[in-house]
Amino acid sequence: MRFAYDFTSPTTILIAIACGIALLGFASLLVMASFARTRAIARFGDPGLVAKLESFDATVRRTVKGVLLVVAMASAFLALARPQFGKGTRLIPATNLDVVIALDYSKSMYARDVPPSRTARAKAEVARLIQGLPGARFGAIAFAGEPMSFPLTSDGAAIAQFFRQLEPNDMPIGGTATARALEKARELFARDPKSADHMRVIVLVTDGEDLEGDPVNVAEAIAQEHTRIDVVQIGSRAPEMIPEVNADGKVIGMRKDDDGKPLTTALSAEGEEQLAKIATTAGGTIVRSEHGETGIDTIALGLRKLMREELSERVETVYAEEFAWPLGAALFLLLIEGLLSDAPRRKRLTARGLDTTDRGSREKPLPPPPPAPVPGGQGRHART
Repeated sequence: MRFAYDFTSPTTILIAIACGIALLGFASLLVMASFARTRAIARFGDPGLVAKLESFDATVRRTVKGVLLVVAMASAFLALARPQFGKGTRLIPATNLDVVIALDYSKSMYARDVPPSRTARAKAEVARLIQGLPGARFGAIAFAGEPMSFPLTSDGAAIAQFFRQLEPNDMPIGGTATARALEKARELFARDPKSADHMRVIVLVTDGEDLEGDPVNVAEAIAQEHTRIDVVQIGSRAPEMIPEVNADGKVIGMRKDDDGKPLTTALSAEGEEQLAKIATTAGGTIVRSEHGETGIDTIALGLRKLMREELSERVETVYAEEFAWPLGAALFLLLIEGLLSDAPRRKRLTARGLDTTDRGSREKPLPPPPPAPVPGGQGRHART
């Protein structure tokens, strides 16, 4: 047996304590009322003499009525807890996993602190992630200043090809708009009717140099739709030079500002805090690149474990609500208590019985009257 409510939550515990206090208080009042009656009898006179004045001792009946009320109240509280009993098992089918990968394609992703480059390494590890999750559906977001998307599909190879064929130089608008990328991922889930019944995860891969928008607010809206966001933070606070790459993908030098100084990329303390808030707000995890690794493989390992353990096919015990039994018992006990009086009913002769007795007395023959004395009888007898 189990209960429908979680008795480990503070609210449920407080309600259970309140019901227990009410039950004990009611039982205490009945006991106190019994003691008060005993004291009242003692004040009235000698208990032995008072007992002779009573036509019936109702102590036992009052005790039984009080016990019935207490047990009925306990049964009602038990029904309120909604007890459940197992009635068999059922097979829970595997839950599909929908993953939207939002990959940063800003020019800073050309940095080579993760060999051969941030963007090349990220695309390779995203392809391994897709290959390692058979049965899952994937969507794609490539973003810089504006996002480009690929809808959810079971064809993981198409998603990998979508990322593979793009380069940061192909993005129409530069920059890093993380908030727009997350909003676009949210739209992909909203457009797909099957996604509502699936486990939804957004994998955000970025170096964290967000230049506009408020991605934390977008993450809050995504979390309300029961979608998780895992964040892969590429790069660190150490400045890293950004190569200049031509249309053929060859490095032709280092990017420089208007003053001729080399451009560098580095994650600020505010950017790192923002990425952490995105993950924690949407119930996900954040992985930071280190030792030449992006951290995408760590996210892939967690998703494989999710599909193998939590979303896999499993057998579940079926429980049925059985609150009607204690509730019915409470009502039955209250009915018995109401019908049970403090004293037994007195026996009375019915009017029909009285009529029968009168009619029988009238029908009984009367004895003959004694003979009347004859006047002067004694004198005649004497003369004779």
